[in-house]
Amino acid sequence: MQGIESPFQFLTASYLIRVQNLRATTLAEFAAGLETCSDACIFFHTFQSLSRHHFLTEGFSNDFAQWALAACNRPELAEQLASFDIREYTSLAKLRADMRRVVNDYCELHPQFAAQQTFEAFGFCEAIEVAIPLGFDARTLREFNEGLQKLSRASLHYHFIASRLRLHLQTNDFSNWFENTLGLPNLAHRADHIDIYTSTLEGVRLILTQLIEKELCT
Repeated sequence: MQGIESPFQFLTASYLIRVQNLRATTLAEFAAGLETCSDACIFFHTFQSLSRHHFLTEGFSNDFAQWALAACNRPELAEQLASFDIREYTSLAKLRADMRRVVNDYCELHPQFAAQQTFEAFGFCEAIEVAIPLGFDARTLREFNEGLQKLSRASLHYHFIASRLRLHLQTNDFSNWFENTLGLPNLAHRADHIDIYTSTLEGVRLILTQLIEKELCT
């Protein structure tokens, strides 16, 4: 039976949120902060913030873009910062570099805004991840589907979104297991293409469940 020797272990993650001694009250200070803040800070304000913003009907999916819009009143910059698709990044260093480039270019192009005081300071925070086994695993696709229904949103985020940084691949834990353990590349490909920006985490679960059930019926 496929998958018996390499079961999928379901985990969840808790995050210790720490406020850094770093604030920005202008775009110039924000650009400097992006350069010196920790990788855990970049993770918190992009990958981790996506799960929080999933429940918003307005605004953007990362904290940097949201601040540029709400506190700086710079919608054009906010749109640029929001345009980064975290599914394309397997390195926080690369994501940081791309965001720094956008902010620095904007400040250079609009120097009158670079030193302008914002409505609200940006407080840089960081998330320290602690992974916790849930005590159950899956050895078949059917068992995986049963386990999927029991996962919290935190666990879904850990396996489906944050996993790209851990795997250093443009994929997720679920798809990686489907393809490399169960030998189901088509299911892996379809799961990889679930849109995490237009679907909530519950929506991701529903779509993934439908894909698995279709696979089980073939």
